[in-house]
Amino acid sequence: MLSGRRLDLLDPSPLDVEIDDIAHGLARVARWNGQTKGTNIFSVAQHTLLVEAVARAKTPRLDRTQRLALVLHDAPEYVIGDMISPFKVVIGDSYKAVEKRLLAAIHLRFGLPPEMPDDVIRMVKAADLGAAYFEATRLAGFDAAEARRFFGKPPVFSPALERDYLNPWPAEVAQERYRERLTALARE
Repeated sequence: MLSGRRLDLLDPSPLDVEIDDIAHGLARVARWNGQTKGTNIFSVAQHTLLVEAVARAKTPRLDRTQRLALVLHDAPEYVIGDMISPFKVVIGDSYKAVEKRLLAAIHLRFGLPPEMPDDVIRMVKAADLGAAYFEATRLAGFDAAEARRFFGKPPVFSPALERDYLNPWPAEVAQERYRERLTALARE
């Protein structure tokens, strides 16, 4: 990692997980394999902040654990990149095992349990699907009917939040916004 940490993918240690490494990596990993509109990629860092915004629009009073779970839900991708869901299915359990080990180490680094309770997992998944719906229709060329088939009914989302989160940011902006958000949550 740029911090100088060496992260063992087979046995990741929470002591080797750094906020700056996560923010740097996620800001440079493209969602949708880069197949989105705009000059900049739509990064996993920006997606993660969108997911949190979708969840907070539905449930404004999320606790720290829930907010951290949202902001960290794709954090392993700072190391292993983002793969489209159909490819994850092809790869199967090997990918999921590495991703799960990394997420457990990341959770421990931020004072979370290695595995989230089912209600938190469901909340994160619902917000993730809601964000994916907006990304698909606003950035990746899906029409509304196709997006509903894959991601379900779109959540209620204000035009201001859509404007703020669905214009792809330069990597440096995504990195800084993600780092600031994760740092603030880590300090709570």
